[in-house]
Amino acid sequence: MTQTQSGYQGSKIWLLPNILTYGRIVAVPVVAGLLLWGGDRARWICLAIYILAAITDFFDGWLARRWHLHSSLGRMLDPIADKVLVAVILLVLCSDNILNGGHIWAAIIIMAREVLVSGLREYLGELQVSVPVTKIAKWKTTVQLLAIGFLIAGPAGDKVVPGVTWTGIIGLWIAAALTLYTGYDYFRAGLRHVVDR
Repeated sequence: MTQTQSGYQGSKIWLLPNILTYGRIVAVPVVAGLLLWGGDRARWICLAIYILAAITDFFDGWLARRWHLHSSLGRMLDPIADKVLVAVILLVLCSDNILNGGHIWAAIIIMAREVLVSGLREYLGELQVSVPVTKIAKWKTTVQLLAIGFLIAGPAGDKVVPGVTWTGIIGLWIAAALTLYTGYDYFRAGLRHVVDR
């Protein structure tokens, strides 16, 4: 049994922020399955689940800070849940031909950056060096989340408002450009500690 600053007693595994993160992880195969199933109805259901997952991404961190419900498990799983959700959706969108041709490179840039920055953060963590999240990185995440939402709606959304898919593709390229910038920023800050050793 453990006790946090908020007075909560019990296993940290079942802290509310962690439960929200688990929900995001469970959403990954559901979202992928719905997109692969195809059809307008499946896309709208998928979009609703994705929006809920994005909302939990905000609230798990907010609740952890506000109620002092921090845990090592939550700090580990939260970024993993985010990256897996984005990576799986982008892969399925490529296989679904929503992202095709040169537009696949936007997805490649985003996924490659996530892997590289995660590796850098892990290495710097061992050196007790933290790399803070910048405002531009937060903007990148926001644009990326919105773009993926438009792409999930895809053809179903185009029937309601023409251009939904293209809005998602343009947004994804903007996110990819911000990804390159923030990725360079992280590596420039992190490599100083790598080269000095």
